[in-house]
Amino acid sequence: MNKNRHNTIAVIVVLLFGCILFYVGTDGFRAYTAETARVNQLMKDQPQFPDVTFEDSNGRTYSFTEFENKYVFITFMYTSCKTVCLTLEKNMADVYELIPEQYIGEDIVFLSISFDPEKDDPATLNQYKELFNSDGETWRMARIQDQKELDALLNEFGVIVIPDEYGNFAHNSAFYLVDREGTLTNVMDYMEIEEAANTVVNILENDKGE
Repeated sequence: MNKNRHNTIAVIVVLLFGCILFYVGTDGFRAYTAETARVNQLMKDQPQFPDVTFEDSNGRTYSFTEFENKYVFITFMYTSCKTVCLTLEKNMADVYELIPEQYIGEDIVFLSISFDPEKDDPATLNQYKELFNSDGETWRMARIQDQKELDALLNEFGVIVIPDEYGNFAHNSAFYLVDREGTLTNVMDYMEIEEAANTVVNILENDKGE
């Protein structure tokens, strides 16, 4: 009887200890994966977009102040990706189409940022954008040539990019929304197209007081 009682107590202790570890490791049960924990931390920190210089598909160079007083809907990709990037950019195109026309270019721009600047020169980006009907203006594709600037941005936005020996990259993917002041305010599931579009439209409507 005592032995069974001790075994029961031991099991309870182990379960309680496991729950405590799970609570701590999942940010208080709010995060069940490392990716969710990453997003939660980003939403808590709300980092500013760092000072970088872009070169876009038209060969133009500019800083993030190019988008001053506009929301910027962002993805991170590379053009030789044969897996998730194609879905990511296709879904971005779908979100773009769901945003009311009066906001496009005036209140919000779309920006796809390559983390493979060596290969993704303006000519390559220009060709790639045609796959998704990007107009190169209200939806731009660009690279950041300075590796330190690129690394700083990826780090600030929690974008994990791991190169392999074949010139490919393992990376996480999401939709990122930066507000008019250059602050990251939303990180959205890139597979939830309508949800992302609704989030953006609601923000724009509230911002306009509509």
